[in-house]
Amino acid sequence: MGIKTYEDYYNRLLDMKPNVYIDGEKVDRSDPRLQPGINVIKESYDRANDPEYEDLCVATSHITGKKINRFTHIHQSKDDLLKKQMMTRVLCHRVGGCIQRCMGIDCMNALSVVTYEIDEAFGTDYYKRWEKFLRYFQENDITGNCAQTDCKGDRLKRPHEQVDPDLYLRVVETRKDGIIVRGAKICNTVAPYADEIIAIPTRFMTDKDKDYAVAFAIPGDTEGVKLLCRPAYQHKRKKLDAPAAHLGDVESFTIFDDVFVPKERVFMNGNEDPRVTPFAGFLALLFAHFHRHSYTGCKPAVSEILSSTAALVAEYNGIEKEKHVKEKLSHVIGVAELVFAAGEASAYRGEKAPSGTFIPDEILTNAGRRLAGEEIYNEYKTLADLAGGLSVTLPLEGDFYNEETGELANKYIMRNPNVSAENVHRLFRMIEGAIGSEIAGLGQVAGLHGGGSPQMETITMMARYDLEKLKSIAKYLAGIEKELPRYTRPTVTPRAIIERFRQMYPALVKK
Repeated sequence: MGIKTYEDYYNRLLDMKPNVYIDGEKVDRSDPRLQPGINVIKESYDRANDPEYEDLCVATSHITGKKINRFTHIHQSKDDLLKKQMMTRVLCHRVGGCIQRCMGIDCMNALSVVTYEIDEAFGTDYYKRWEKFLRYFQENDITGNCAQTDCKGDRLKRPHEQVDPDLYLRVVETRKDGIIVRGAKICNTVAPYADEIIAIPTRFMTDKDKDYAVAFAIPGDTEGVKLLCRPAYQHKRKKLDAPAAHLGDVESFTIFDDVFVPKERVFMNGNEDPRVTPFAGFLALLFAHFHRHSYTGCKPAVSEILSSTAALVAEYNGIEKEKHVKEKLSHVIGVAELVFAAGEASAYRGEKAPSGTFIPDEILTNAGRRLAGEEIYNEYKTLADLAGGLSVTLPLEGDFYNEETGELANKYIMRNPNVSAENVHRLFRMIEGAIGSEIAGLGQVAGLHGGGSPQMETITMMARYDLEKLKSIAKYLAGIEKELPRYTRPTVTPRAIIERFRQMYPALVKK
């Protein structure tokens, strides 16, 4: 059975060796500061075991025919992409933000395409290794972390040009039985409570960067892996318990201190075979592509969480019918729907790669993700605007229950006489968490940069979009050209992406 329970997952965490560091302290995975993040992952297991959510959260493995958690599935059709997108949206509603588990499976989907292409080009066995790992991944319902972002050092220099060669993760030695890697990956969501860390490159590599063209998977507690973690969660509650109060996120600065990776877990190694080096950039871009499609599910959910909270506080404040309120809410809701629609359209216009993996349209996915990133701060601004300053100046919870101050605090927090003081208090305590806590700050920056900043989406889109063809419209209307070719919808299909990559590196393709 490829669908495990939360208890199965959590017991695996408890069996892992302690290699998590929080503020200078080495801890194991039972540390309470990790629990809010673990509670988010719990939702992905609980809903997969809930018949009401089976249509979204359960899939059928294309390699075993067994039912599996959709967070371990390799997309085989547009329906798979659509269900993954909707699952992400629905689960993000339930956890008040990022579901965190998508990065692992987005990485696995990218590896399914790229390892296949490497094997087709060179007759290697990376895809076979990856497929063996996938069977384990699905059968055990693994939670994976994708470790992609390198420290990068001097941003104007390539990996091999850095003063310290370890500022990008690299292979320092290839052995018969595996490799030794050294370096660090940053901004790693879910890493301290992931079963497996899946490391991939962060950029295109030149021939001189071959040691950095590496991809692999290892258990999160592998010897030499050090997870320097920063927990983020809402302020702790004493009385007003609520679902949001138990949820959070932990980011890891993941150090690989001469870590051994068994050969069967290595999915790309330019140190051993420099021919694979160009595929590093292909893998980096393809993971970003899958991950940005996931964002067209989670970012609409975040927008809806913020707009639902803004709508409720407008009601409690008695201003819900004001024109400016409706305009602000409609803008947030409209952005959410446009971002989700871009993801849906990209799924409908997707295509199977030669490996059999279904890939969404690249231009639409990036357009949706860019819009989400550009609007995230405006959405937080809308909630802050409609809620007012009390959202970050609210007295601490205990003052509402103190014998001397409690009655007065509840008296003066009242707004609409039809809404109890406790419900007003609950709402503002939630808003405090949404825009005034540590996880609120994380959510805003993640909304901008997660999966790539709007600038990265712009770069990707403009690298794919045919501007010369676009200019032909203006040339015709200005009389510069006499004929206007019939319009066809701009698209970059997965096969076109792969063919373009093959054309960039013709030596990679078998004759």
